Amino acid sequence: MILRPKKTLTTAEVESGLKLVIGDGLAAEAMTTLTSGAFLVAMALLLGANNFQIGLLAGLPTFTNLFQLFSVWLVRRFNNRRAIAVICGVLARIPLLIIGCIALFAPHASSVQLIIFFLFFYQFFGSVAGPSWNSWIKDLVPENRMGAYFSRRGSYTQTLNVVLSLAVALAVDYIKRRYPQYELATYATMFIAGGCIGLFGEFILSLAPEQQTYMAKDNIFRLLKRPLQDPNFRSLLVFNSAWVFALNIATPFFMVFMLKGMGLSLSYIIRLTIISQLCSILTIRIWGIFADRYSNKTIISIAAPLYITCIIAWCFVGIYSRLYANLILLVAIHMVTGASTSGINLSLTNIGLKLAPREDAVVYLSAKNIITAFFSSIAPLIGGYLADFFSQRHLSIDATWGSPKLQKTLHLVSLHDWNFLFLLGALLALIALDLLGWVRETGEVKKDVVVRVMRSSIKNNLKDYFIIGNLLSWHSQLKAIIKKKST
Repeated sequence: MILRPKKTLTTAEVESGLKLVIGDGLAAEAMTTLTSGAFLVAMALLLGANNFQIGLLAGLPTFTNLFQLFSVWLVRRFNNRRAIAVICGVLARIPLLIIGCIALFAPHASSVQLIIFFLFFYQFFGSVAGPSWNSWIKDLVPENRMGAYFSRRGSYTQTLNVVLSLAVALAVDYIKRRYPQYELATYATMFIAGGCIGLFGEFILSLAPEQQTYMAKDNIFRLLKRPLQDPNFRSLLVFNSAWVFALNIATPFFMVFMLKGMGLSLSYIIRLTIISQLCSILTIRIWGIFADRYSNKTIISIAAPLYITCIIAWCFVGIYSRLYANLILLVAIHMVTGASTSGINLSLTNIGLKLAPREDAVVYLSAKNIITAFFSSIAPLIGGYLADFFSQRHLSIDATWGSPKLQKTLHLVSLHDWNFLFLLGALLALIALDLLGWVRETGEVKKDVVVRVMRSSIKNNLKDYFIIGNLLSWHSQLKAIIKKKST
């Protein structure tokens, strides 16, 4: 198969390429759904994984981004981003097949250490392919359509995730109840299926066209200094690094908390994940439209406080004695999480693409991924250690009412190993959000203006207006109260 770039691309080739990239995205989403998230955590726990190993599994995808320096060297050497992305993508899928085959045909040899070993190579080659793919797609997608295109692609992939996750979760729970001896074999089959689907996705991606670009022949380390010497891009790196560190202290352990701390079944967890995905699907195109019309930075400043609220809310999960009360809170958390993270993830990706100059896109994006990878990979490892440290500690705050006829105790806060992490992550994310003000983006509009526009676009319902309006602006209200008290 010929993977050579073309000097120029016609409009028809661009449109065809955009469709192929969506096809590759669907295949990659199916592969990721089958081999990561709740299913990977459940498989690791089945094999006896501890908190540190769970943190290591969560940190692998970002830790391997440190090796994106190889991607810069390969692009500089061959000037063929499509070939690098496709070949490394194929090499990334092979470890999934190996994990699945070992677990299926030699289950006695399966272990968490073995999974981590092969997943390292899966993530390594995926990380090397990443910058080449990002730079290639940055040139392929028209800048004025970037938000709309990636939001449409995201809505398709998330819809697939919802359907596939639910079907597989129900199947896994059924097998666990009726045929528990085949649970590991089920996860093994999922890894083999995921690897095969991923390989098919790489074939689709290889058909997409690439416009020829040439990278400067400077020393690699001198090239990597360029984004660090760009004040605005450096500000983005500082914010992004602080943000991912704060989130990865806590978020990898949400799944562990529900599985081990609350004892929820996998189907319950997948249903909650689906609720989150549905809210993401319903809002991602709205975020994309507003990001194109105003700015990605503004969308982050609106959506990030909503997500921080969700992290704080996790501290109250599990304090109620009745399951339905905890489930109601979990549903609310997952709804707001889905809506907010769709805007944050879309805007973080797009603002990096937008601020990276076309001729040095690979260098800028690699530097961004390498630097943020360091912080996002050490965070879950630190979180794992802290979870073990706090496992022997507990903090409860109760409110008790006493009267001749009624004695009632209301549990307000109950913090233990995982909940301490959630509170710490929320506080660090709140600090990181203030660093966003240093970043400058072309076409940036003040947050308050966009909030007013978004409010007016919501149905004219007084309750919706009040609740959503206050959620969108709670961060600003809190800062105003703090400043007022300090004066």
